Amino acid sequence: MARPVLVLKFGTASITKPTGELHEPVLVDIARQVAALRDRYNVVLVSSGAVGAGRGTIRDYRGEISQRKAAAAVGNLLLLNVYSRFFGVYGVTIAQSLCERHHFANRDQFLQLKDTYEELWANGIIPIVNENDVVSNRELKFSDNDELATLLAVGFGAEVLMLCTSVGGLLDPDGNLIRYVPRLTEAVFAVVRTDKSSMGLGGMASKLTFAKLATRMGIRVVIFGLAEPDSIRKALDGEVGTQIEPQPITMSARSRWLGSGSLVVGRVRVDAGAAAALLRRSSLLAVGVAEILGEFSAGEVFEIVDETDIAVAVARAKLSSFDLSALSSRQNVEVANANDIVLL
Repeated sequence: MARPVLVLKFGTASITKPTGELHEPVLVDIARQVAALRDRYNVVLVSSGAVGAGRGTIRDYRGEISQRKAAAAVGNLLLLNVYSRFFGVYGVTIAQSLCERHHFANRDQFLQLKDTYEELWANGIIPIVNENDVVSNRELKFSDNDELATLLAVGFGAEVLMLCTSVGGLLDPDGNLIRYVPRLTEAVFAVVRTDKSSMGLGGMASKLTFAKLATRMGIRVVIFGLAEPDSIRKALDGEVGTQIEPQPITMSARSRWLGSGSLVVGRVRVDAGAAAALLRRSSLLAVGVAEILGEFSAGEVFEIVDETDIAVAVARAKLSSFDLSALSSRQNVEVANANDIVLL
């Protein structure tokens, strides 16, 4: 029986010193704890820290895009060498995986990525993933590694997504830890603190946003810190951190991939009739499109919002936004087939 997938994400603030240098004692402990999980899970480790690790080698570093790319080019090597050294103590081989958005936007490319990871797992190797900052364009970047980790978790049908944070979990306005969240509602978003570290791109708001996506796709999310001994194991077993319950799901793997939003490039607003038809699992017809809010090509995935701008679905387009806008009087043409629409 195949082992379930566990996606673990560590942000820059969790594994580096305030100066940006890698905090090696923390990485030593991560390697020890993650190595112990291989008998229970196929592990994907998503790790930030490359830019922080490499920026000390860039003269007059000011955080400009070109400087961040150069720092990442140096820092990725430094980061992986450290991980390799510490995992090697436990006889664990690691592999580097630098991802870009197009690896998720194209289903065939994603399946190739999945096949590669499965081969690594079959050989006892742990993939360590980061964004390919050296070549990623600003427009095509992941918002942060919380998003990258979530897309991997959704695409692989992970059992658990663990997001490490420097504050140990979701905190209420008084700074108290929220131990259990049955469902991520707007009320939860309203009460938690949304602090953001100075080193990383993401913060608690980012983690909540992607945790909501993951739980909607049937994945348990754990937000935790590294302050306690054996914190990864304890968080996984529900002893520390914040546990966010998964929601029931019956989607196929392909529908989960579509619904992850990893490839959304545009939006359309539909009228009330079209929104109701979508809920009945009907196709989207041009006559129901009230407004085109972003450009997309045939075959790309766009978001569908109702008259109040609430997202109701994502869909793969049968025609481009340009062709859709050119239809006279919104002819009764199929914009997206029901089989290519995932309700949110």
